[in-house]
Amino acid sequence: MPIRRLSRTGRLLLAACALGSATPTLAGPNAAAEAQALDLLEHAISFRSVTGPDNQTPALAAYFKQALVAGGFMDADVTITRVDDTAFLVARYRGADPKLKPLLLSGHMDVVEAKPADWQRDPFTPVIENGYIHGRGATDMKFDDALMIATLIDLKRRHFVPKRDVILVLSGDEETIMKTTQMIAAQFPDAYMLLNGDSGGGTLSEDGKPLYFALEGAEKAYADYTLTFTNPGGHSSAPRRDNAIYDLAAVLTRIGSHPFTPQLNAITKAYFSAAANYAAPQTAAAMRAFAADPTDRQAIATLSADPAHVGQIGTTCVATMIDGGHALNALPQRATANINCRIFPGTSFKQVEDELVRIADDPRMRIHFTDIGTTASPASPLRADVTAAVRAALDAGYKGVPIVPSMGSGASDSMWFRVRGVPSYGVAPIFIKDSEDFSHGLNERTPLANIAPGIAYWDVLIQRLSN
Repeated sequence: MPIRRLSRTGRLLLAACALGSATPTLAGPNAAAEAQALDLLEHAISFRSVTGPDNQTPALAAYFKQALVAGGFMDADVTITRVDDTAFLVARYRGADPKLKPLLLSGHMDVVEAKPADWQRDPFTPVIENGYIHGRGATDMKFDDALMIATLIDLKRRHFVPKRDVILVLSGDEETIMKTTQMIAAQFPDAYMLLNGDSGGGTLSEDGKPLYFALEGAEKAYADYTLTFTNPGGHSSAPRRDNAIYDLAAVLTRIGSHPFTPQLNAITKAYFSAAANYAAPQTAAAMRAFAADPTDRQAIATLSADPAHVGQIGTTCVATMIDGGHALNALPQRATANINCRIFPGTSFKQVEDELVRIADDPRMRIHFTDIGTTASPASPLRADVTAAVRAALDAGYKGVPIVPSMGSGASDSMWFRVRGVPSYGVAPIFIKDSEDFSHGLNERTPLANIAPGIAYWDVLIQRLSN
């Protein structure tokens, strides 16, 4: 089907067709909320909410506030706070008992950079095609922002009154330094719990059937390390053995082939044991073997080769950026690389730095830990009331789909609430195939079939856990 721009009516008809042919069986889709979610999503993708010059995150926050106020929120209950080039939004849905601790719904408005020249479609022009919405943020995470906002507005429309306040908190720099997240967490250190729409979520089989839902109760820590080599340099017509770019390349090759020691904790053990029931035979065998023995070499080799699972078996470090040289006709005086690590709970930043130094095995290399204020966070308890609420919410659209506990392989806003003692759970109701998860990558897209069950899910989850 060729790409084409559609009228609003045409877009909604296409979305309805996509939703009608989806795998989930819906208890009763809410047409008004679903249409609003799609409209919010399309508009949100069109904002280039990327850090740096012309960051449109504050404008996106203003757009979301306008929708919330038009949907019944008091203007004073929706605040936007500017922070450097970005902003964060807090929207309070007032409950019957202000003395009760509030329930937080968490998300972020910023996205990672996307260069139009690299994409098949302009990343900041939403395109609907073959039942998918394409654009930066379609998965991470403007889709869930739209679902949460549309659901809250729909609850207002139906005059729902929760027992405790429900507070939507949308950060503005989750993809970078998380300064806004830290400010939000400082405002709500005594929250009842946080439900994060940026983590967890459902897995579809390659033929589109729901396999299981991952309820996230823990996550890895984020860290960046800069590796630097310096040389005197010189004229390129007189090359020498010492060359900063070659030296750096040799170290990066060693890091790229280094296997970090696999690790297992209670959450990942439960994840592998449960998720194995829905994986392909070879992967399932590796999951079960690793859960039983995290030193099993064959299991480690199988899971390490799978991008969907390598982050669950231990710390990972990967080169993400390089820079070197100063002129086309000169020997390099400096070469640097950024190593991005996602660190398994219980391992310190210093331990990983020391291991990188050992792997590099080159005393000429300098290493610098880039402290952006990130932190390691403890796991949240897997509470029966949370699991029961998620079960009821999933049954509105995905009857009986299994729930498995999980640990996020990347960092999210949840870390800043967990370190303050606020139980935090990744509960995003987006179901997607592993092969179609292009978060942070090219040509990001998400099935529109997630809209109807996503609205039904958030409706049940908010009502259950706010009461």
